[in-house]
Amino acid sequence: MRWTTPILALFALVSLVGQGFAMDKENTLYIDLKDGRVVIEMRPDLAPGHVAQIKKLAREGKYDGVVFHRVIAGFMAQTGDPAGTGSGGMGNPLKAEFSKEPHARGAVSMARTSDPNSARSQFFICLADANFLDNQYTYWGKVTSGMEFVDKIAKGEPPRVPDKMIKVQVAADVK
Repeated sequence: MRWTTPILALFALVSLVGQGFAMDKENTLYIDLKDGRVVIEMRPDLAPGHVAQIKKLAREGKYDGVVFHRVIAGFMAQTGDPAGTGSGGMGNPLKAEFSKEPHARGAVSMARTSDPNSARSQFFICLADANFLDNQYTYWGKVTSGMEFVDKIAKGEPPRVPDKMIKVQVAADVK
């Protein structure tokens, strides 16, 4: 009998988590694409500087309307350059925050030049496992829902008709 209360409490907690009540809205990013919403769990524990810059740019509306300028089937979809060419960026260059987190399908990581401390606003979403990127690019999040919409992004370098991020928001700011 004495186990009844803890077991009921555990079932209640599991139920709440299953309904999304445990989501950390301050560290959840919504990217609205033409086909639907992509939800990204940001990881400030792994990349605090990068997550802070992503949230700042999102809150300023800087990612809204930005195209996916480089999308390689079976590899990744890259965005974050306001000019849409892949040679620009926004914000200050960031010091690399490499971690052991694997670049598996759905991983979100920063694009950069050959200088590890050159990431600014461009990032990519892995369309497939890309473990050869591990410990070389700053992993700052993972897609928790909406990968089916990421998979539909137009492919190409650049795509003939590129898809764009319609709206990018920190979940805590969505009313």
